[in-house]
Amino acid sequence: MEGIKFVRQNSKEREFASEVRRRVRTYFKENNKSIYGNFNMYVKSAVILCIYVVPFIILLTRPVSQWTGLFLAVIMGVGEAGVGMSIMHDGVHQAYSSKKWVNNLASSTMLLLGSNIFNWKIQHNLKHHTFTNIYNYDPDISNLKIIRLSKHGPLRKYHRYQHLYAFPLYGLMTFVRLFGEIGVLLEYNRKGITKQQNLDPRWQLVKLIGIKIIYFAVIIGLPLLFTDFVFWEIIVGFIALHVTAGMIMSTVFQMAHVVEGTDQILVDKDHQIKNDWLVHQLHVTSDFGRRNGVLSWYIGGLDFQIEHHLFQNICHVHYAAIASIVQNTAKEYGIIYNLKSNIFSALASHFRRLKELGREAMPLEIQSG
Repeated sequence: MEGIKFVRQNSKEREFASEVRRRVRTYFKENNKSIYGNFNMYVKSAVILCIYVVPFIILLTRPVSQWTGLFLAVIMGVGEAGVGMSIMHDGVHQAYSSKKWVNNLASSTMLLLGSNIFNWKIQHNLKHHTFTNIYNYDPDISNLKIIRLSKHGPLRKYHRYQHLYAFPLYGLMTFVRLFGEIGVLLEYNRKGITKQQNLDPRWQLVKLIGIKIIYFAVIIGLPLLFTDFVFWEIIVGFIALHVTAGMIMSTVFQMAHVVEGTDQILVDKDHQIKNDWLVHQLHVTSDFGRRNGVLSWYIGGLDFQIEHHLFQNICHVHYAAIASIVQNTAKEYGIIYNLKSNIFSALASHFRRLKELGREAMPLEIQSG
């Protein structure tokens, strides 16, 4: 992978990194807790899966009206987003369980989104988590053209309105993965990334194509066979499902890194970042709220993104407990801890940041097109 070196600026950064790790380890040891999922995590997984699967079963087994069918498709989208955020995410980070096969099982729920695990691991685990908010290295802020998510990206005239059109476009997130990740995998194969992970590029491509065929056979084929809906009605439901899931997941992810107070970084000529890696994560990440209740439960603790980025091997059910440890330690060492008071303030901050990014000409001047 890309060779960026994180360079500590002083001993305080080293001491902070060591101390915050020590305090979090001590919390789990003193409370005799595992860093992995617990009974509540397993119950949540069952509930989230039901939100996705049960509406589909109803669609296949009971005659329903067009509007009821559309409503059930939207509920499936809510469930799909929940599966991605609350089950798959922890599984791919090997945080769901101490047992590898359980993590693999949780990871495999990615198949319910019609996607493969390998692409997500490269894009999310290796690229986003390692190079968070570093332009041209973090794909989450670098690859989009129509929405400018980094101040270091080219500024187009139409970006002036992105704070108005971005949220509807977020609904295309799962479509982009569904229809575009074969091309992404081919690019990984061409760059040798697949082989670097000790995997056969051709077999990964065959598996991904097979996943797509099975997914479309189930999500579109079964309704064609077992319901009275015609093809266009099924396609409308399919679109509603994915727009719902995409808008939820994209918005949640953006509220962690593209908000006021988070840095957006360029590497220097020596390919260095002048911060300890843990300190860098605090500079580029934001939490949004401490008491989001059911919402926090549903989005897999992603309102505690700072804790997730510092300790991605810890299951999200523990983030609320360790958040105060991280925040207090950061305060002691004079390191900014970016916290939005609630989800509404985070949404407003993301909206304002989108507006700023659509108008500030840094580092490039406005280009036509």
